[in-house]
Amino acid sequence: MALSFSAGVFKTKMKQEDLMQGDFFDPPKHSVNKLKEELQSFLQERLEKRLVAAKSEEKRQQFVERFRYESWFYYAASKIKKLRAATHVTKYSHPSASKSADLYSIPDAEGKVHLVGTHLFNASQLQHDLSAPGGAADLDSDIKEFFRLKHDGKTIFERVLEKDRVLQEALSDSPSKAQDLLKGLACITEPLNGKQAHTLNKQVYWLIDDDPMQDKSFYLISPLFASSLAHVLFSRISESRFGSLAKEARSASREGKLFNGEYHDYPNLAVQKIGGSNQQNVSQLNSERGGQNYLLASLPPNWHSRSVYAPMTESFRSFQRRPEVRRILNDLKRFLESDPAKNMHTRDLRDDLTAMLADELMLFTLDIHSLAPGWTMDERCRLAPDEQFWLDPGRAELDTEFAIARRQSDWAESISARAANWLNGRLNGKSELNFGDSEHQQWKSEFDGVLESFRRQLDDMQDALRDDDDEGDAA
Repeated sequence: MALSFSAGVFKTKMKQEDLMQGDFFDPPKHSVNKLKEELQSFLQERLEKRLVAAKSEEKRQQFVERFRYESWFYYAASKIKKLRAATHVTKYSHPSASKSADLYSIPDAEGKVHLVGTHLFNASQLQHDLSAPGGAADLDSDIKEFFRLKHDGKTIFERVLEKDRVLQEALSDSPSKAQDLLKGLACITEPLNGKQAHTLNKQVYWLIDDDPMQDKSFYLISPLFASSLAHVLFSRISESRFGSLAKEARSASREGKLFNGEYHDYPNLAVQKIGGSNQQNVSQLNSERGGQNYLLASLPPNWHSRSVYAPMTESFRSFQRRPEVRRILNDLKRFLESDPAKNMHTRDLRDDLTAMLADELMLFTLDIHSLAPGWTMDERCRLAPDEQFWLDPGRAELDTEFAIARRQSDWAESISARAANWLNGRLNGKSELNFGDSEHQQWKSEFDGVLESFRRQLDDMQDALRDDDDEGDAA
């Protein structure tokens, strides 16, 4: 509000927002009444949805009482005691870290423009997340929609944070009740248990001084998952992948036509699934994403000294040609031929070398996966079906029969058995070693764990991408 004096006359010049929010004037009655009408309409709409789903007259009457104007705001304020709005949610780090503080923070972007983070967005651009330390039952969808409701360009959530006078007066005809209700709603961003971490949170001691022997020389950093930022990323990538423009661009590419527009692609995109079958137990936004979170590729340059060749006849012969595989195999064979003592040290070294071979098998697998999908359809390919399922998963998108057979096959079990046979054969060749079934089982168990885990991750990612494609087509 600007004040000026002219010819001894006191004049005031007031902006419209001063009239709306100033300390000297109450909000215009028409603004309060308009917001009341919108809130009443919202509550009636939510009540009707609840009544449709209600299975008994007693439940219907409970909903009628709950959604009475003003009564519902008291209900919402009571529920807020058990949930919090946040931009960073601790349950992404560990589901049992329920007593750790979630964080609502949109920091100042000044001096940080070269970094990507929540500071790049204001409250209207960045959706807040809702989390309930006590469990998903406290995540009321009506409260979620209430905070997203817009009036005159601002959400209810923004008005609550601003302690908006129009909203306050719309909540109740009683000034004291209205003030209490707004105060109760405003607790939504305050840490539920204070600003504290949990033993199950990820924590990093960061040296800030020269003397690492002193406790005060360290900051204890507890990274939290930026759920709101992840939601913006997820929304933009989904639009780039499955939006109408993306479909048009892909169609033009397939048909060799010109496309007048922009097309965005995200190579090597990964999908992280969080929450299992109960994504809402983590947070509201995680539930809206179906538990899916996109991870952009963060990889070093992929230098190849030579091209990757498809193993058309014997996959393990191609695997054995890798220099690192030959080195590990020779080390393992020399060690076992030395007749080492049967103790823990021997077992540990043997297991370490075997684990290194299993890791190399995964690197070999990823190299072959970089080939164009469908290479096993070449008539020169003589690989057994389970080896084709293992090394050419992309063919499932091109060949329906192959996809069905692959889903029904226990190829990971078969490949681990083949890997164990191969290793026994390499160790026994030109050697006095005479390994049989017991050693075969030992090698197989090592390969089993790696291959089965790899299969689950690969299948989960393909299922997620398949679901995304279905959703994109439906849209």
